[in-house]
Amino acid sequence: MRTSYHSVHEPTCGICNKHCRSFDSLREHLIGPLPKQECKNIFSICGCRFCLTILESPNARRIHQERCQFSNVNYGLTARMAVLGLRDNPTIDYTSSRSPRVVALSCKMVGGGSDGSLDLCARVCITDESENVIFHTYVKPTLPITNYRYETTGIRPENIRDAMPLKQAQRKIKEFLCYGEPMWKIRPRSGKARILVGHGLDSHLDCLQLEYSSFMIRDTAEYPPLMKTSKLSNSLKYLTQAYLGYDIHVGMQDPYEDCVTTMRLYKRMRNQKHKTDAYPLASDTHNTNNYASWRQSELESMSEDELLNLSGSDYYCWCLDSVP
Repeated sequence: MRTSYHSVHEPTCGICNKHCRSFDSLREHLIGPLPKQECKNIFSICGCRFCLTILESPNARRIHQERCQFSNVNYGLTARMAVLGLRDNPTIDYTSSRSPRVVALSCKMVGGGSDGSLDLCARVCITDESENVIFHTYVKPTLPITNYRYETTGIRPENIRDAMPLKQAQRKIKEFLCYGEPMWKIRPRSGKARILVGHGLDSHLDCLQLEYSSFMIRDTAEYPPLMKTSKLSNSLKYLTQAYLGYDIHVGMQDPYEDCVTTMRLYKRMRNQKHKTDAYPLASDTHNTNNYASWRQSELESMSEDELLNLSGSDYYCWCLDSVP
């Protein structure tokens, strides 16, 4: 019955109020190969192609879309590298960003192993919500590098020669994320630990040999509204084009660009306005659908309508991060 339940947090068509499992599904409903014609006609006049919101008039749409579209004009690769070069600091200043609650992390990997296919972290960057660099350094992997992947990473042997050892970078990042709180004590929306934003964070944390509480991870690759209709992950490049309106990963890639992009996506999702569920998660102990096994017979005797009324959403909406 959870499959049948429609959360108030799920993407919804602003014209016919159809519930969709993801924004890609909503996009197909509005402007896909086989859209609902009535919705398509209205959306083509009053709809924002980035956030898929329906505005009151074409003029309101034009004004809104200019604000809704981000620009990366000031984020040319040369300029970014120059800024990072000036601000490279292998120490984390806990006061420079006023102890940010939400941070973005990204790594760039080089190749290890006989064929260079083993991902090894060689560069890491952490930024805050205002896109300020908190931590950025090259990292010396514990295994020999056999492929620097220079065409995409821009990393050369001289960058790694005197770089910070992986264990040291790992310790600094872990201390910063946990902020003095034991890992077992971390809980969502409480405590000191920081919310960690990124794309494909499992692979980044694996390369850093780090573990972090799943409660505090906001991964744009695994967030249901940002996934494909088939529930597979979208690339960060596609998400940036579709929801922010500009291109990334043109030529060499750097982790600062990825941090900025994932933070912008996170903030866009977090700032959505939804109705409030009394108990938004199916796992919440207050939800009436969390029946003990000994009450299974009671569930079996209920009608479909009664079961539907008891069903609940299985995912945590990022807009709840803004709820005190």
